[in-house]
Amino acid sequence: METYRYAIFDCDGTILNTLDDLRDSMNHVLEAHGFPTHSLDDIRKFVGNGIRKLCERAVPASESSNDKLIDEIFAEMTAYYNAHCKIKTAPYPGMVEAVKRLNENGFACAIVSNKIDPAVKELSAAYFPGVFAASLGEKEGIRKKPCPDMVIEAMKEIGASKENSIYIGDSDVDINTAKNSGIPCISVLWGFRDKEFLIEHGATKFAADADEMVEELLDFKPLAR
Repeated sequence: METYRYAIFDCDGTILNTLDDLRDSMNHVLEAHGFPTHSLDDIRKFVGNGIRKLCERAVPASESSNDKLIDEIFAEMTAYYNAHCKIKTAPYPGMVEAVKRLNENGFACAIVSNKIDPAVKELSAAYFPGVFAASLGEKEGIRKKPCPDMVIEAMKEIGASKENSIYIGDSDVDINTAKNSGIPCISVLWGFRDKEFLIEHGATKFAADADEMVEELLDFKPLAR
């Protein structure tokens, strides 16, 4: 089937449940510095704006503006997480099958994430081999979400335009990323933010599970073909 529709996915909280590995990696680094560790719910609130911002939020408040310390913790977290990003991480139920079904129905799919680029590519290859046409993460020269840069770069890689693309994510960052990119957004309800929070931040279209997400996407009518 001719590909003419494009689905651009967030990673953490949308296609993959990465929270346990993020918590364990962050706590490993915090313990090494003698800082208090955090619960899963704490980390859930901290994620969404990249690893460096996670580090800033995870250290004691008195240290959050210590740039030298944050640089050190960010480097340690990046290295440790890269080596331990597949311990407890797993796709959300039905997600692998859902993206394959989209491919079969004329969608090319991409991942854009504020997670570091090597981890995004590794996780995509490990859990979704051959399913995503492009996988992009945080790297130098491309501004993080909610700036539209990653989405624009993904569109270039997969041959999409904003007229035939739709975004899927689980957070306020994703809602704003879609808005800034000029494309519609589906907010999933199994991720790191609840429905009330998403509504407060402008979400209008929702999916409660992978099957509902697919049906929403199959109903998507692009403006150009």
